Amino acid sequence: MRFVRFVRTIAITVVLAAAAAAIVWVLQTDTSSQPTTIEAGTATVEWVIDGDTVDLIIDGQQERIRLIGIDAPESVSHETPVQCFGQEASLALKGLLPVGADVRLERDQETRDRFGRLLLYLYRADDNLFVNRWLVENGYADALFFEPNTAYRREFTELRNTARSTPLGLWANCDGPDQPLE
Repeated sequence: MRFVRFVRTIAITVVLAAAAAAIVWVLQTDTSSQPTTIEAGTATVEWVIDGDTVDLIIDGQQERIRLIGIDAPESVSHETPVQCFGQEASLALKGLLPVGADVRLERDQETRDRFGRLLLYLYRADDNLFVNRWLVENGYADALFFEPNTAYRREFTELRNTARSTPLGLWANCDGPDQPLE
């Protein structure tokens, strides 16, 4: 009887120790900078609004998407005049994501911004082109991050710095982002 109780106590102790170790491992694993793919997987482009905003159809529902990690010059804002290279950035995104194109969705930590837009990184489904990255790399957008959505901060900042020093896109045509159209 004592032996059975002893074995049972050892077994419970081992199970509890393993559970505690698993909890500690989960708490110590930093996934805050690693984006996770949205369950929907893919969506279809309904309309490109401007250089960093797109309407998508996700699971049959229209969603307004704000591309995270980037800031394209304004081209259609009611509160801000059209900015230098805004039309070009909007046309570039329309060329990358024509109406009806399929895209793969990836999110970071926060799902929506204060305007209710879904915050995403987008990849073209047909060739896996990382759209947010391409816009920064080619000078159509600046790198811009708001905590906690910072998974690509280092990469986008380096790409922006290269586009600026080359100069490409808005860096070749404007005094930087957020400049009024002259």
